[in-house]
Amino acid sequence: MQAEYRQRREALMSKIGNGTAIFRSAPMAVMHNDVEYAYRQDSDFLYLTGLNEAEAVAVLAPHHEEHKFILFVQPKDITKEVWSGYVTGVDAAKSIYGADEAYPINELNEKLPQYLSNADRIYYRFGRDKSFNQTVLNHYQRLLRVYPKRGIGPTAIQDTCTILHSMRMVKTESELALMRKAADIAVEAHNLAFEIAKPGVYEYEIQAEMERIFRKHGALGPAYPSIVASGANSCILHYIENNRQMQDGDLLLIDAGCSYDYYNSDITRTFPVGGKFTEEQKILYELVLSAQKQAIAQVKPGNAYNLIHDTALRVLVEGMVELGILKGEVDKLIEEEKYKPYYMHRTGHWLGLDVHDVGVYQHGDNPLILQPGQVLTVEPGIYIVPGAKPAEEQPQVDQKWMGIGIRIEDDVLVTQEGCEVLTKGVDKELQDMER
Repeated sequence: MQAEYRQRREALMSKIGNGTAIFRSAPMAVMHNDVEYAYRQDSDFLYLTGLNEAEAVAVLAPHHEEHKFILFVQPKDITKEVWSGYVTGVDAAKSIYGADEAYPINELNEKLPQYLSNADRIYYRFGRDKSFNQTVLNHYQRLLRVYPKRGIGPTAIQDTCTILHSMRMVKTESELALMRKAADIAVEAHNLAFEIAKPGVYEYEIQAEMERIFRKHGALGPAYPSIVASGANSCILHYIENNRQMQDGDLLLIDAGCSYDYYNSDITRTFPVGGKFTEEQKILYELVLSAQKQAIAQVKPGNAYNLIHDTALRVLVEGMVELGILKGEVDKLIEEEKYKPYYMHRTGHWLGLDVHDVGVYQHGDNPLILQPGQVLTVEPGIYIVPGAKPAEEQPQVDQKWMGIGIRIEDDVLVTQEGCEVLTKGVDKELQDMER
C-alpha cells in the first residue's frame, strides 16, 4: 500500500502547484473521564499517509527542493509506550511511511515555516482541532506581514477538500478490494441474522451475533452503530437502543455494516420476524423493493447522480397514491414534498473510508455525473410512523399501515458497463424473505 499512498500524494501535489498542504491527525476522543475511545484516524490523513496515530501532522511541499513529504510525529518514549502502546517514532516515519523528512511533533512551530515561506498559498481544512487551526493561522499571518518586504509567501488559505475529496470519490482497485471484503463480511453477518431472528429474541442478541462475525473476520468493528429495529422501532431512522424483545408479526429492520482496514460497508434488510409478512407489510415491501431495483438500474456512467433518488422517489410516490396513503397528482406531490412524512431521507450516499463518504452530489445547479470507480448506497424506504401527521391537504393514514418501517440498502459500484452490487449476497426478493 505504501506505493499507493505515494501515488496519492504525488497526484495531490501535482494539483496544488506551488502551494503547501497541511494535514492534522484526528484528536483522541474521550469516552468518559480518563477513558478514551479506540483511536480512529482522520480519513484524509489516512488516505495520504496510512499512519494511524494521534498527535501527527503531514505536510506536502511540492516546491521544496529536498523535502516534498514531511511528517511530524510523536517521538519514541518507552515510558509512555508502556502505558499507551508503541508509536512509530521519527526514524520509522521515514523508513516505513516514506517521509522525505520527519521531526518530533514538538518541533512543529520551529520547522514548519521553512515549508511555508516560499509557497504561494496554504492548503488546509479548518477542523475540530481549534488549537491547531490557530497554529496554522498564526504561521500564515506572520508570513503575510512580511510579504511586502519579501515579495513571496502564501497570500491565501484554501480548503483542500475541493481537490482531495474529488480524488477520494473514485476508488482504486486496492480500495475496491477492501470494500469488497467489508461487504462480504457484512453479507455473512446479515445472513446469520436472518437465520437466528425469531419471536422472543432480543434485538441486542442479533446485534451481538452480527458484530461477532465482523470481528471474527478481521474487521475493526461496526462501521457505525448497528441498527436492529423491530416493530415500530423500524420507523426510527437511527434507532440504536436495540433493547426490545421481538414479537410475532413484527418486521425487523437491520442496518449494519463493518469497517475493514478502514473501508466500510453499509447494508439494510427488512424481513418478518415470524417468517411471514402480513398483507400490508408485503405490499409496502414490494413497493420499496421495486423502487430500489429501478434506482439501481440508473447507476451507470454518464447518468446524473440525482437520477437515482428521483427514480426511487417517483416509484414510492406512485405506489403511495395507489394505496391511498397520498392523494393527488404525482408530479405535484413530489414538487411540494407531500411524501416527506413517510420518506424523509435521500436514496443514498457515497461510501468509502467514511460511511457517509466525502464528495459533492452536484455542482451548483448542475448534477454530478457518475463515473466508474465511485461507490454509493441505494436505500429507499417507507416509514409509517405511529401518530405521524400527514402533510397539509393529505389524508390520514389508515391504521393498518401504522408502525411499518421498511428500508432496503445495497452498496453499488459504478463500472464501465453499468454497476456491480457489492452486497448482492444478502437475499431481498420477497419469496426469499419468508420462511
